Amino acid sequence: MHLKLVTDEKFDGAIWRMEIDALTDTVFMEIRDSGEKKVHFAAVDLLTGKTLFKNLTTPERWLTGIEAAYDGVLLLHFYQSETGPAHKGLLAVDAANGKTLWSNYSYSFDHLSVNGPVLYDPRIQPRKLFLADVKTGAITRIYEPSVYQGLNNGIILPEVKDPQFLPLNFLPAHPFGNMMHYLEYNNLRIVSLHALKGGELTQLLYIMNGVDNVYEDILNAGIQKIQPEAFIMYKNCLIYIKNKSEIKILAL
Repeated sequence: MHLKLVTDEKFDGAIWRMEIDALTDTVFMEIRDSGEKKVHFAAVDLLTGKTLFKNLTTPERWLTGIEAAYDGVLLLHFYQSETGPAHKGLLAVDAANGKTLWSNYSYSFDHLSVNGPVLYDPRIQPRKLFLADVKTGAITRIYEPSVYQGLNNGIILPEVKDPQFLPLNFLPAHPFGNMMHYLEYNNLRIVSLHALKGGELTQLLYIMNGVDNVYEDILNAGIQKIQPEAFIMYKNCLIYIKNKSEIKILAL
């Protein structure tokens, strides 16, 4: 059985966050280098595997991050202070080329609706929500929760299972610990587990067709503790991170 590797892209830093724009089938990544206190951003077309932009930085080299993605636009946020988690301000980036579309340092992001981003002015209390045009940043109307519903991004997360969920002789490696991540898709079983390899704790990914192992990869080697979920599904794309700094996308 042949599984198509759509993307294998490495970055200079750890992939801190991913966000998918369900309207354009684009995945965005926030990559952080904590040693150099630098953050940069990248975008990949999930259908073609093409890297749309990479190593994109902003004038604020560290205190910024991904807020949301909608209709071909990546929204980045800044922080109110260096010591607090509160967000303030927005910068909108064109997914096609990484160019800045608009910025607004007065408004903050609240959530994403099916009609676009919902913003507010933190200087005004009580909080009033507005619907904004994601392409221009212009406020279009007052947000009405009963009219504008939240947006479903279409991401499928794996289930957390006890390794005993599957017979041990069915798994390609003997699991370490009492949990694994598991998902069934197109008659395939996708499993991420931890195992001891040469005395080192290793995180592994397997794709199985019946009892046959059709794909495997080492996600993290020589780690000290159990790692969080290793993969997600979006449409027919299996998306996972390898060695914290490499994104791989498989078409299943």
